[in-house]
Amino acid sequence: MFWLIYNVLLVLASPVIVGLLLTRKRCQRGLRGRLGKVPNELQHLSDPVVWVHAVSLGEVTAVLPLLRAMKEADPQQVIVVSTVTETGREMVLNQLKGVAIHCYAPLDFWWAVNRYVRVLNPSLFLLVESEIWPNLLTSLSQHQVPVCLVNGRISSRSFSRYQMVKRLMKRIWSFLDLALMQTAQDAERIKQLGANQDVVHVTGNMKFDQVVDPHEKFSSIQAIRATLGVRDTELVIVAGSTHPQEEEQLLQAYQSLSQSKKNLVLVLAPRHIERVSELEAVIARFGLSYVRRTHMNDENVVSIEQNSPRVILLDSRGELPYVYRVGFVGFVGGTLVPIGGHNLLEPAQWGRPVMFGPHVDHCQDIARQLLQAGGAVQIHEPRDLGSHLLHLLENSSEVEQMGKKALSVVEQNRGVVQKNLKMIRQLSIHQAITTGLVSPSLDSSEITYLK
Repeated sequence: MFWLIYNVLLVLASPVIVGLLLTRKRCQRGLRGRLGKVPNELQHLSDPVVWVHAVSLGEVTAVLPLLRAMKEADPQQVIVVSTVTETGREMVLNQLKGVAIHCYAPLDFWWAVNRYVRVLNPSLFLLVESEIWPNLLTSLSQHQVPVCLVNGRISSRSFSRYQMVKRLMKRIWSFLDLALMQTAQDAERIKQLGANQDVVHVTGNMKFDQVVDPHEKFSSIQAIRATLGVRDTELVIVAGSTHPQEEEQLLQAYQSLSQSKKNLVLVLAPRHIERVSELEAVIARFGLSYVRRTHMNDENVVSIEQNSPRVILLDSRGELPYVYRVGFVGFVGGTLVPIGGHNLLEPAQWGRPVMFGPHVDHCQDIARQLLQAGGAVQIHEPRDLGSHLLHLLENSSEVEQMGKKALSVVEQNRGVVQKNLKMIRQLSIHQAITTGLVSPSLDSSEITYLK
C-alpha cells in the first residue's frame, strides 16, 4: 500500500518537481537524465558494472578512496557514480578521472529508476551514507542486484523521524545485503529500525582514509601562501564549508581581532559557491577588505598584500582541503548553525587544530574523538568565538600540540577502506555463487566483480 501511495504522490508532485528543477540553474544540467533518459555513454557498458550513488559533495568525498581501491583491485570493472548535486558531479570529474563515469541520479520515479537499472545492469549497487530511494531499491531488488550501504550513518534527527515510520523503514532496510556502518551507534540504530542484524557491520568512517592528491599549486605551505598572496609573517584563519549566519559570526570575531592583530588574514570558503555574491555584500557591510580567489592575478595579489588585514573569499572548487594547511586553526562550518557539520578531518589531516560549533550531529563520533584527544575546540556560544581564537593566537606552542593530537586521531583510525573492500568482495563472491555464475568450489581469489 505504501508503494502505491508513494508513487501516486510522486506523479501528482511531478509538475512541481520538474518546475523547481527548471527554475534552479544548478539543477538544469542533466535534467533529461534525472527524468530517466540514460546518457548515451552509459548505454553500452561492458560488464561488470558497479553503480555507486553518492548524493552530494560530502558523500563523494567519503567514497573516493574506496572507489580508487576497487578500481585498482579490478581494473576491468566499470564504476558509475550518480550524484544529485553539481558539486558532487564536479568532485567525480576532478577526482575520479579514469576511475569512474559520472551521471546524474534519476529521480525516484519508478519508470526512471527501472530504465537505469535495466540499461546499466549493475552487478553491485553501493549506497553512500544514508540516502533512501524506495523505488530505486525496489527495482534493484527485483533485478537481483546486491545492495551495500557503505560509510553508513543515521543521525539523531533522522533516527527520530524514521522511528515514526518504523514499519516502512524495516521494509526499506530489508533491501540491504550489506550495511557497513561508521560507528557502533549507527549500527545499533539501523538494527532498531529493522535491518537484518546479520548484514550489519561496524567498519569505521572512510573519511579517515582520505588522501589529498598532489597539486602543483599547493605542493607546499609556501606554494599555497604564494597562490593566495599571503606573506610568511601573516597568520591565517581558514573557515571552510560555511553557511549563512555563522559567516556573520566569523566576520564579527575576525573584525574584532584584526584591530589588534594586523597580520591576521581570514580565508572564508562558503559551502555553496553560488552564494559568493551574497557573501561579498556581507563582508562589505563589515567594512573589511576582501578579494575573491577566482579574481586573483599577479597584480591584485601584490596590492592586496599591502592592504592587510583582509578576507580571502575562496570561491573556487576543490582547493579548500589544501588551503586548510596554511591555517593556524581550521574552523569547519555547518556547526554554529543547525546543519550538522561537515568534514572535521580536512584540517586535522594537516596537523591543524580543529574548531567547530555545537551542531555536529553528522560528524558526532569524529568530533568526540578530536575533543578527547585534545585536538579540537568546540564553541558552544557564537559570542565565545573571538575569545577562543585570541587564546590560540597567543599560545603558539599549544596550537602546535593540538595539531599533533588532531593528526594522531586521523592516523589511528585509518584502514577503513581495506575493511570495506574485503567485505564488499565477499558480498560479490557470495552473489556470484548464489546466482550460479561460478562454482562454489572456485577459489575466491579467482573471483572478481561478476555479473
